Amino acid sequence: MFSRRRLIAGGVALLAVPRAALAREPAVVRVRFVTAAGSFIVALDTRRAPATAANFLAYVDDERFDGTSFYRAARSKRVPGTGFVQGGIRTDARRILPPFPLETTAQTGLRHVDGTISMARGATADAAGGNFFVCIGDAPHMDARPGYKGYAAFGKVIAGMPVLKRILAVPTGGGFDSMKGQMILKPIPIIRAVRMDGRKRPTGRPRPWLLIPKR
Repeated sequence: MFSRRRLIAGGVALLAVPRAALAREPAVVRVRFVTAAGSFIVALDTRRAPATAANFLAYVDDERFDGTSFYRAARSKRVPGTGFVQGGIRTDARRILPPFPLETTAQTGLRHVDGTISMARGATADAAGGNFFVCIGDAPHMDARPGYKGYAAFGKVIAGMPVLKRILAVPTGGGFDSMKGQMILKPIPIIRAVRMDGRKRPTGRPRPWLLIPKR
């Protein structure tokens, strides 16, 4: 059982993931992603990264990732064939759930190794939301260290890694600052994301993207 202090970072309550919901999940929850490039499965560590896994599962159970895309492929210039791919709701405000405090690798003990799934940070370095990335190759520079919060690793790809490697290799361009040249020119659609373990728990929040298509 995780203490309330463990589930609250920086004095900010976890708005989108009630503590009671975290305790009911299996220790590992698998999620299958079906994309236009193929399917892959991730295993979420709900014990070591309870808040991050619960937030991610809220997006999955609400079907908020369905119809989104992989839109970024960041390839390493030093080690060919490595980097990361990023996907999720991007800036679609119709799909977003309340942000929650960043659960860093210093808190969880997880590391950004090959196949790790981790959360992209939100508007600030202290929060995460509805975008995620998968490491292709080890990425220790994304782990927390003194003076740097890093990113919130919360699981690992257990099947379908070749699909993510194919996404990493697609043509990119555009973007600016840290994303310059990394935006996928033809984003890879995420057709659906479905949990394979435990009980589906939709948040009950409105799903306006189903009513009003984005222009």
